[in-house]
Amino acid sequence: MTPSALANKLKHFSDMPLLEARWILTEIQDEKKIQSVLRRRQKGEPLSKILGHKGFWKGDFITSKDVLDPRSDSETLIEAVLKTLPDTSLPYSFADIGTGTGCLLISLLMEYQNAKAVGYDVSEKAIKIARKNAKKNNTKAKFICKNMCDINDSFDFAVSNPPYIPTKDIVELALNVRQYDPLLALDGGKDGLDYYRILSHIQKIPLLFLEIGKGQKASIVKIFKKEKWHLLSAHKDLAKITRVLIFQKRLVKNKKLF
Repeated sequence: MTPSALANKLKHFSDMPLLEARWILTEIQDEKKIQSVLRRRQKGEPLSKILGHKGFWKGDFITSKDVLDPRSDSETLIEAVLKTLPDTSLPYSFADIGTGTGCLLISLLMEYQNAKAVGYDVSEKAIKIARKNAKKNNTKAKFICKNMCDINDSFDFAVSNPPYIPTKDIVELALNVRQYDPLLALDGGKDGLDYYRILSHIQKIPLLFLEIGKGQKASIVKIFKKEKWHLLSAHKDLAKITRVLIFQKRLVKNKKLF
């Protein structure tokens, strides 16, 4: 089957039929297996979940129903870290809070090769996948199953893409998201900001890089300002939506990072 012929079959339930067709044909040649993929895509299952992996930044990441798929919007966070901390040779220590697949942590370790990192997640299943992804992408990190409220370790900085969808909006998400991504990684509570309130109480990390949802900037800045954080900068994704906020807090004996 040619890419164009397969794309024609995908066009009724895919936003990028030709791209998906090429991806499928790169990995699958058996006609019966291709038809199986088509049936699953027709039901709304993301191709990344069907094939079991997805590209992000410079790596390739195992994914499943137990973790949020890596998304291109999240690459804005990687770019924000690199812009803020341009010397990639420094031996930073950092945390990824709510690590999921580990795509943020692992992508940063690809850039900061002298850094040490710890990924935290409340899901043991997510932690297992993150460990596999670290090995798959030739990086080394520690992954710990721990609730966000219980993180009390010291790091130079932390990154986080916490759940930020308001509970009432979950039912309005696209089928491929609400049915195939874990609710735990999506539901941010009544107003979508529960996890930002928790993150604002972090005591031993002076610099936070946070992914946020559309239209949430003002509310999140208010939450962090209340806890004496300073908004260092905001960064937009390719759709010109504010996607990342960087907060800084001066700690006692805090070393200079930049």
